[in-house]
Amino acid sequence: MNETDLQTRRDAARQRMREEGIDLLVVGPSENMTYLLGFHPHPDERPCMLFLTADPNREVLIMPALNAAESRQFTSMPMTEWSDDDGPDAAMAETASLLGLGSVHAVAFDETMRSDFALLVMRHCPDARFQDASPVIGHLRMRKSPSEHEWIAANAVIADGAMQAAFAAVRAGASEREVADAARDAFKAGGVDQVNFTIIASGPNGAYPHHHTGERRLAPGDLVVLDIGARKDSYNSDITRMASVGAPSERQATVLAVVEEAVQAGLAAVRSGARAMDVDGAARGVIEAAGFGPYFVHRTGHGLGLTGHEPPYITATNDFVLDEGMTFSIEPGIYLPGEFGVRLEEIVRVAPGGAEIFSSLPRTLHLAG
Repeated sequence: MNETDLQTRRDAARQRMREEGIDLLVVGPSENMTYLLGFHPHPDERPCMLFLTADPNREVLIMPALNAAESRQFTSMPMTEWSDDDGPDAAMAETASLLGLGSVHAVAFDETMRSDFALLVMRHCPDARFQDASPVIGHLRMRKSPSEHEWIAANAVIADGAMQAAFAAVRAGASEREVADAARDAFKAGGVDQVNFTIIASGPNGAYPHHHTGERRLAPGDLVVLDIGARKDSYNSDITRMASVGAPSERQATVLAVVEEAVQAGLAAVRSGARAMDVDGAARGVIEAAGFGPYFVHRTGHGLGLTGHEPPYITATNDFVLDEGMTFSIEPGIYLPGEFGVRLEEIVRVAPGGAEIFSSLPRTLHLAG
């Protein structure tokens, strides 16, 4: 991401600020800062904040001195520095004077920012109202650019390979952790910057959607949920597939077929102009019609990009209207306590023709001996 592209993003943020009546946007070290600056320093208890106003000539970073030299390799934005010996108060007062914070009326805070950072700013904005920054940054981040889709697609290729490595490790007697290690090793071989999660949930553990991968050993007759994801070049992957140790039972096959049908219904409902709740309803309706409604215990999907979970959220109550470029998961599931669970997940973007899937790995059940 070059500086021109980043400046375009900041200009778009300023336009959204004007539309939303926001005078000041404050962002801490986070993926939101990465979106606007191309990087963020190490996040800790030291106040570090990006301040944007509607005027492109009035933007500044409050930066701990120990991070300043390295940060200047990534941005030419003006900084007010502070040291551990002096503390941040003088730097905050200088920033307030530079930006005229005493006269601002509406301030939007990065919703992931530490509250003590926000309180430091609030003391210098006596007449302002405060809100979260989702109408500004969230609005922009949901609408992915072609280059962002390229990064997500590249990560999906790596995730497909990691899933195939996990499939190869599924066998009677293997532990969940051994299967997870196979996926983790494949991710690392693929050059990811960070492995985010390797959820391997076998047999009755599959009934826990966010099972903590453990030492349980796979046994004949087990269904296995494999949900894995990683990060490379600041963007994320996320994919869920199913494996079986031996042929599935009739009941297992029925549930697998229902979840696959639910995925297809959700995918078919994705289009520009559809509401998120309509996509959720399409997938959920299939599961409810099959009599498993109480066992679909989570939303149908979540956005994916710089973070693994971000807007838009595909829920039963979200009337948000989808638009081209938005990227999110379709991942219905059925979880039968004490028995097994089934979840299948695709990451899709809203394309002119509907849902475009990033993975090229079929959703067919992997049969292991």
